[in-house]
Amino acid sequence: MDFSLARILAARKRIAEITDRTPLVPSELSERFGHEVLLKLEITQPIGAFKLRGAVSAIFNLPDGVTGVTCCSTGNHGRGVAFAARERGIRAVVCMSKLAPEAKFAGVRALGAEARIIGESQDDAQAEAERLVTEESLTEISRFDDPDVIAGQGTIGLELLQARPDLHTILVPLSGGGLAGGVAFAAKRINPDVRVIGITMDRGAAMYESIRAGHPVEVEEVPSLDDSLGGGIGLQNKLSFPLCRDYLDDIVLVSEEEIYRALQAIYYEDRIVSEGACVVGIAAVQAGKVKLSGPTATIITGRNLDMGIHADIMAGRDVPLGDYTVKGTPYEP
Repeated sequence: MDFSLARILAARKRIAEITDRTPLVPSELSERFGHEVLLKLEITQPIGAFKLRGAVSAIFNLPDGVTGVTCCSTGNHGRGVAFAARERGIRAVVCMSKLAPEAKFAGVRALGAEARIIGESQDDAQAEAERLVTEESLTEISRFDDPDVIAGQGTIGLELLQARPDLHTILVPLSGGGLAGGVAFAAKRINPDVRVIGITMDRGAAMYESIRAGHPVEVEEVPSLDDSLGGGIGLQNKLSFPLCRDYLDDIVLVSEEEIYRALQAIYYEDRIVSEGACVVGIAAVQAGKVKLSGPTATIITGRNLDMGIHADIMAGRDVPLGDYTVKGTPYEP
C-alpha cells in the first residue's frame, strides 16, 4: 500500500496557503454525553467543507502541462476541485448525479467549474468523468481513492492530535473512505491507542458492506439526509478500502431519524448549521450506539446543504426522501 505519514506531512505543507487550520471547539452537548465532545469545524474552510484539503493537495501536486481536471462528486469534492482548479488556473468539469442537491450544483458553478448532471447515481457520474479522461484528456481527481487526496484529508488527523494529544476517540463520517482512512492513518501513527470510529447511514453504506464482504462491493444509492456520504467506493478501489479496513476500530450505522435528531441537536445546542453528514458522530452517541470513555472529537465536515430541508427539520416537519419519509418531531433537549 503506497501511503505514509510523510505523504500527509508533505500535503500539510502544500495546502497551507490555501486551506485553513480549522477550529476545534467544545460542544454544548458534552455535559449530556458525560464526556468532553469537541467539534472540528471544517465548515469554516473557504468552500465550507473539508474536501478542499484533498482537492488542493492533489491538484497542486499535478505536473506542469496539465490543462484540466474532472471528478465525480456528491457536491463538496466538486466544490473543492473547482476552487483548487481556479487557484491553479486550469479547467474543471464536475460530474454529479441527480441525487445531489441543487445548492451543490450551484456552488460548483459559482466557483467557475462546469457542473454536469449525469444519471441517477454516482456510478453514472463516475462513468462520465472516466469518459472525459479518455476523450478530452482531462486528469481525474478521485474523491477518495487517490493518495494525494487522502493525504490532504489526513491533515485533519494531524491537527486533532496536535491540538488535543489526550483524545480518546475520533468519530469520522464515512463514505468512500478518503476522510476516514486518512484521519485514521494519521491519528494511529501519532497515537496507536486512539480509537477511530467511522460513522455512516444505514441505507447504502458502501464501505461498511465492502469491509463485511472482504472486498469492494456495489450498493444501491438512495436519497438520504446524509447525501454527502452517498455513492460506492469503486470496485477497483486500491487505497481507501484497505486503509479503512486496517485502521478503523469500528464502523457504526445510524438511521435517517437519528440523523434528523442530531441535526436538531447541533443547531439548537451549538448554534451550528450543518449537513447531515456532519452529525453522524453526534447521532451515534445520542442513540447510544457509541459509548464514550474520554475526550472525543467529531468532524463537522460541511455546511453546503438545502436550507429548505434544514428549515423543515428545525421546525419538526416530515422530510420526504424518495419513497421514504422521515417523520418529523419537535426538538426536545
